Amino acid sequence: MRGEGIRARKSLGQNFLTDRNILVRIAGLVSAGPDDRILEIGPGKGALTALLAGNGAQLVAVELDTRLVPLLREAYRENPQVEIVHGDILEIDLPALLAPYGDGVWQVAANLPYNISTPVLFLLLDNRRLFSRLVLMLQKEVGDRLAAHPGSKDYGVLSVLFQLHFDIVRELIVRPGSFHPVPKVDSAVLSFVPLDTPRVAVGDEAFFRRVVKGAFSMRRKTLWNCLRGAGLGVTDEGVAAALAQCGIEAGRRGETLGLEEFAQLANALLAKRDEQ
Repeated sequence: MRGEGIRARKSLGQNFLTDRNILVRIAGLVSAGPDDRILEIGPGKGALTALLAGNGAQLVAVELDTRLVPLLREAYRENPQVEIVHGDILEIDLPALLAPYGDGVWQVAANLPYNISTPVLFLLLDNRRLFSRLVLMLQKEVGDRLAAHPGSKDYGVLSVLFQLHFDIVRELIVRPGSFHPVPKVDSAVLSFVPLDTPRVAVGDEAFFRRVVKGAFSMRRKTLWNCLRGAGLGVTDEGVAAALAQCGIEAGRRGETLGLEEFAQLANALLAKRDEQ
């Protein structure tokens, strides 16, 4: 890898992936031919970048570390298919970044720093129509939550909101020894394929998200107690009526509801709010 003398910065959440077998497996999950377009988030020292760029794909790599950007630009200065962008992915307008390359959907490949994984996930969720596939390495705990089923201890806000819009597959587990420096936890590589339409019908997605977040705001509390204090603009009587209308017992907890039930409940609560 490039920049062998550059040490990882804890402030940036850097753990450089050094295991070539894992790198090859991750690259194999991304289509990287001449007609493909790939957004790489956090290329670091460029170990995965080299594999993604090897078959002529259009590659845009966004790197925050000012020490690494010049090294990456030098490595690809004669390759017009690779652009290294210096910036914070959380502050970049993704449609504006990718628009100059013309129409067409992109794939995403990323080894996400643990400390920013959730906001980056929501950035990608909100821009999902730009992408045909995401291949993301995350802390295993986050990956478990994304792929969890109702009733399990890992099921929560991430599970509901991402399963509404993506098919999610956990592709492989990556042990700490595959990184330098060595993290204290396992990682997981997941692939996300955006659905053409949401898995269930949601009338107002912003309100749906508020309902889901409210339902999980106090995991040991009942839905009734959670939703009453969720700031939904619905009276206690309205919350009770919406639950009854959906056939959902007020004493249930958020982690027991599937996507269909959450959609029905959010739509019923929205109707009660609008009636007031």
